[in-house]
Amino acid sequence: MSLFDSVLLHYGWEGVALCGVLLVMLGVQVYYYVLNYGAVPGYKSSRLRPRLEKEPPLSVVIAMFAEDYDFIEKRLPLLLAQEHATFEVVIVYVGSDGDFFEDLQRIRQSFPQVVVTKIELNPRFPISPKMALNVGIKSAHYEHVVLSTTDAAPTSDRWLSLMSRGFTRSEVVLGYCGMADDEESPGGLTGYLIRTSRMMSSADWLAAVVKGHPYRGIRHATGFTKKLYFGTSNGFGFLNMNVGEDDLFLQRIMTPHNTSVVLSPRATLRERFWGGMGWWIDQQRYYGATRRFYPSRAISYLNWEMGSRVIFFLAVLCALIFLPVEFKVAAGLLLLLRYALVAFEVRRLGQRLGETDLWRRYFLYDLWSPLQALWIKLLLQRKDPRVWR
Repeated sequence: MSLFDSVLLHYGWEGVALCGVLLVMLGVQVYYYVLNYGAVPGYKSSRLRPRLEKEPPLSVVIAMFAEDYDFIEKRLPLLLAQEHATFEVVIVYVGSDGDFFEDLQRIRQSFPQVVVTKIELNPRFPISPKMALNVGIKSAHYEHVVLSTTDAAPTSDRWLSLMSRGFTRSEVVLGYCGMADDEESPGGLTGYLIRTSRMMSSADWLAAVVKGHPYRGIRHATGFTKKLYFGTSNGFGFLNMNVGEDDLFLQRIMTPHNTSVVLSPRATLRERFWGGMGWWIDQQRYYGATRRFYPSRAISYLNWEMGSRVIFFLAVLCALIFLPVEFKVAAGLLLLLRYALVAFEVRRLGQRLGETDLWRRYFLYDLWSPLQALWIKLLLQRKDPRVWR
């Protein structure tokens, strides 16, 4: 009797099949965390050919849809304090408050690098973020543009300089924006899960760029040339949607040879919280409406990690409940092996992105994120009227 026949006789075909599922799903997980996400910390933009001799001037374009004094007092000063030779901050104010617009204009008296443009708010003709950003890009004086938001703030005065350095080798430059960890942020488990969710969702598209298959960036730190914007793509697409500037638009202009990412703790931003888990899920539903238009390769890439993780966990659970003790031990050891590999790679990733504390409790996010993904997927079955124009 062969070894396989002996194993089959002892454990049955169910045990053999379960063993096969465990090993295959573990292999998929190793691919994602070790070969895929693990490639991000070692990324170097020097693999791309130089296109400029020195760091170019930048135009940071920000659309503002409310009288946001919090941005003016807290986050705009951090932008204006950037150590970069030549840059401007183009603010497109969409509103009807004349006094607030005058306050914005007065800032220019002290900071001439601020450019302010106003779009009069008319309820009968709503202005989308794409329309506001388009006005800002047209108002920008420099060829190299970085889009950001009023919610995000750089973590160091080197952010713009490092983004500009990315343009010396590529026409599209993507940065990382994590969630804030301050006194205004939700603490405890909720804050941790949201911060980790942002890092790992970013890890998906960061790894895709590193591996030569870019499909999106993040709206708080996306840079490109005006030549690409007005030429290759002819501006934003999907104009019937209020979202898509950081994925559907980028998919039209990004190639493996013209896109780079800036990965450094000094080149990151932090987005402020506006609520707890309910707010976060609502945000994921809103911006997740674009996923249905992603290329099939990107959708498969996103689904396989989550799917293989769930199947692996379920297979381990079945082994621990139904199979003999030696199989239980083997399944437990495979679970520990996976977690050791995952924790190691998440720690490396976090160090490169300035998220050094997230790996310690990663098992909590590991278990929570499939439930979060299912929750969001169910919400996406209903059309969100905020997305469509």
